[in-house]
Amino acid sequence: MSFDLQNYLAAGVEDILKDAARSCIRNPKESLFLLKFSKHAKRATKIRQKYGEKGQNVPVFLIASITSRCNLNCIGCYSRAIDNDSTNQLSAEEWEDIFRQAKEMGISFIVIAGGEPMLRDDVIVKASNFPEILFPVFTNGTLLNEGNLKLFDKSRNLVPVLSIEGDEDVTDLRRGEGIYKQLVDSMEAMQKNNIIFGASVTFTNRNLTSILSDEFIDELHDLGCKVVFFIEYVPLNEKTMDLAPGDDERKQLFGRIGELRQKYTDMLFMSFPGDEKTSEGCLAAGRGFFHINSHGGAEPCPASPYSDVNVKDTSLIEALNSNLFKSLRDGGILMDDHEGGCVLFEHKEYVERLLEVK
Repeated sequence: MSFDLQNYLAAGVEDILKDAARSCIRNPKESLFLLKFSKHAKRATKIRQKYGEKGQNVPVFLIASITSRCNLNCIGCYSRAIDNDSTNQLSAEEWEDIFRQAKEMGISFIVIAGGEPMLRDDVIVKASNFPEILFPVFTNGTLLNEGNLKLFDKSRNLVPVLSIEGDEDVTDLRRGEGIYKQLVDSMEAMQKNNIIFGASVTFTNRNLTSILSDEFIDELHDLGCKVVFFIEYVPLNEKTMDLAPGDDERKQLFGRIGELRQKYTDMLFMSFPGDEKTSEGCLAAGRGFFHINSHGGAEPCPASPYSDVNVKDTSLIEALNSNLFKSLRDGGILMDDHEGGCVLFEHKEYVERLLEVK
């Protein structure tokens, strides 16, 4: 039987929602929202299927980097390394139009990233007006205030996801002294206000044992964290290649995630990019998701910052059919065997050559 990517992703979304509903069973507000959102997600699946019948694949996920600015200077930050230009950022109204198009296309999840997205309250407020879409907001957690907490409480489609590197020593080493305590304070404030939140943990070949320990997961659990994203570190240049996890570390992660899912039934555990073999290749370039940078450039993935179209000048559907995206999807590169967790990084010279083809 041939692999059906649409069915695979739709089934994955349903599993996520079922797990989320189970983890939030004691939270009436969240349970009610998830029940409504589940209906939205099923309608979105039908919209994507109609596009599919016409030969147009629409992914479930979109990653939106709404700003390149940040109040921290974390070691190895991909955003700072890729984009230091804080000018000509998309306006709140332009992001609102992107969210509207995404809803009409059947996109169910939009990851809000940066820079530090809480520096763009105007865009976050716009996102809150689209209950048909779930917006995980990946934040460093240092700028959360009373106003933000009220917005997250009112708009359950916004789910704050706080970046943490492990214990206090490891987190402060990468993010700055005192950041760990600010993260814990933010988590405690959200737990007190009954706001569902998650954690984003970057894993390397140096911290995997620590972040998968019972002590670390127990701490997140006790603070009220409901979902943990394990984000594989993708090196930005040859100088940080030694931090990238290898196959042994990746197998250790996947095995441990299975154990964690059985032990902590009121939490979700997800990995990115995850095991690409289960989805028959990388999901970037619109197979399963794509990325819009803070200037409007449509990119295959945040770790592959290349673009030949800008959504200021074209629609999301047209961006999905850009020469770059189509070449990546049709050329077989996304299904190529590779050593690391990111096929596009490993073959970045190939991606760069595609941009030279007119």
